[in-house]
Amino acid sequence: MTVVLAGGSGFLGSKLRAQLERDGHRVVNLTRSPRPDRPGDVPWQPDGSAGQLAAYLDGTDAVVNLAGENIAGTFWSEGRKAQLRNSRLLATRTLVRAVGACERPPKALISGSAVGYYGAHGDEMVTERTPPGTDFLARLCVDWEQEARAGASAKTRLVIVRSGVVLGADGGALKKMILPFKLGLGATLGSGDQYMPWIHVDDWVSMIGWLINTDRAIGAFNASAPTPVTNRDFTRTLGRVLRRPAVFHAPAFVLKIGLGELANMLLTGQRVLPAAADELGFRFANRELEPALRSLNL
Repeated sequence: MTVVLAGGSGFLGSKLRAQLERDGHRVVNLTRSPRPDRPGDVPWQPDGSAGQLAAYLDGTDAVVNLAGENIAGTFWSEGRKAQLRNSRLLATRTLVRAVGACERPPKALISGSAVGYYGAHGDEMVTERTPPGTDFLARLCVDWEQEARAGASAKTRLVIVRSGVVLGADGGALKKMILPFKLGLGATLGSGDQYMPWIHVDDWVSMIGWLINTDRAIGAFNASAPTPVTNRDFTRTLGRVLRRPAVFHAPAFVLKIGLGELANMLLTGQRVLPAAADELGFRFANRELEPALRSLNL
């Protein structure tokens, strides 16, 4: 099987690439900084135009789109929000136009999104049928997914992956949390009642592979464990796993002063369930938070 991967140099993309290669598949890695020691690297410019990409996508089994700048990397100024939008929408548009230019289009387009699509929902159960929210992150996800939908056709199956917080020791949100927690500075954010949809990185990688290989998988899939937890429970559990106290509380107004609009992502949440994946038979290896964290050897 040949898989084209956009965003293969990041935390999730590098793990997916490694697993696909271990499974004997050929991976074409689209990157703006190709390395001579990685023969699968192919240069691309995610500027909204197809360029010469069709030659690399033609006849492949799947394209996996993980391109996009870190959503929580820094303060959401208007300029930063434009960067976040462009990094996702233009990259997706580039891939979709390249798919459309293929004589033999890829069999599947797996395109990233996030559970932020749903906006804030309190303790309401959220599935793929839940309508989108209206805040910045929700609107970004809606527009991002709309770009991807243009790539669906009778020859190319489209899957949208709405990822929760992916837990891995060497990247993503958890890596940023570990040091403060180890120093005894772990804190509940705001009320702590907001739900935090999470997924173990191994399950996330397994789900992407499963989506590539499952012809019946079409449309949106929540990549999140079936047992979302509140921020308060996550904080206590991570503190227990690290054998450190986690008794502090970061008030909402302090986070809003320090982080601005970005704080809303931390102070609101979604009780997301992977209904579509459950219906088609995907099996999570890590269903409960504490054993999932312990398996990471933090």
